[in-house]
Amino acid sequence: MATEGPSSPLALDLRAALVIGLAAALTHAACEGVGLSGSSLAYGSLIAALVVRPDFSRWPLMIYPVLLVLVGLCLAIGVSLGLALANVPQVFVFGLVAALMQLITLTLPSQLRLLSGVVACAGVLPLLGTPSWESWRDELLAIALGLVIGTLVQRVFTPDPYRSPEAPQESAAAAREAQAPDPPVGQRIAAGMRSPFFWRKLVFASLALAIGEGLGALTPKYLYFGVVLLLNDSIGATLARVRDRMVGVSLGVLMPVLVFNTLGLSEVSIGLVMAGTALLMAAFNRRTSLRTALISSGVAFIGYGPLVAWYIPNRWIDYLMGCGLALLVGLLFFPNSALRRFNSLRASARDPEQLRGLEALLPAAREEARWLGLPEPDLPAAATMPSR
Repeated sequence: MATEGPSSPLALDLRAALVIGLAAALTHAACEGVGLSGSSLAYGSLIAALVVRPDFSRWPLMIYPVLLVLVGLCLAIGVSLGLALANVPQVFVFGLVAALMQLITLTLPSQLRLLSGVVACAGVLPLLGTPSWESWRDELLAIALGLVIGTLVQRVFTPDPYRSPEAPQESAAAAREAQAPDPPVGQRIAAGMRSPFFWRKLVFASLALAIGEGLGALTPKYLYFGVVLLLNDSIGATLARVRDRMVGVSLGVLMPVLVFNTLGLSEVSIGLVMAGTALLMAAFNRRTSLRTALISSGVAFIGYGPLVAWYIPNRWIDYLMGCGLALLVGLLFFPNSALRRFNSLRASARDPEQLRGLEALLPAAREEARWLGLPEPDLPAAATMPSR
């Protein structure tokens, strides 16, 4: 095969959509082939779609065993407490597991901090149905199949210019982190427990299901997901996550309605739905919301019949309530304005460490400025010059 030049953005989007759809369809078939059913099919196909990276870069190899062990542990905690406290009201058990998941996130080193949302969600998943060790085994097997098949399909369809495992930017970031090793686990936990932002999230994550039921939400779990996935330390970062989440939730339901109403539920239609959702997000230039949109499309695997009848509108409404709860908590309890902090630091930032801090704050500060109708802040001239 002749060596190809770098793919155009359109060609790369088309190829990524093909890989996402094919990975989801093949994983669904593989899970059915080994006798899995129900929610396990959903987890397998969804993980296969999510593990595909649209830019065809590679995940670090260690992420796979670590993810499986971490998810398996969190699911096991949910199953154990769900079975042990079967006669206790669900809101209490849910709140207890939610609090434990937040404590577990404190133990994660900086390289695994991106898995905090996975931890928060995995622990409560068994409580959304009937917890059992058989379902734990099946779901973990489905997740493993999704990881393997999604990664292999991406590797097969990766364009030649992207096959090199080297990623200079990621390597540089990894090198910077290597220079500043993480403190011991005990120190990380102690530092987290001194943070008001940690306790803010723990308290409201524990109460989110009860708040949702009190407000009459038909799917109150989405108020919990709103808190644990969207509530950030700063108001600007929370606003950015809310915007991306609602765009993904809204656009992610379009392809399931269109395709499943026409073709029914099968491996072919599943592949078309996931590929179509990926293309839709690229067409609207909403690639940052792609994972949320794929998750929204993926919930159709659990039960298509009730999904169209009532699940889509109520899921949207309840997720909007979860976004509102996350924003309300961020504004009322220990509010932290990224824009105000950015403007304060910008006036005195001189050394490289301060400029790097400004760079990290910039996206959240700009998000706040857009919502407030203010001019977007920018880095000082010294920070925009290339460093050598």
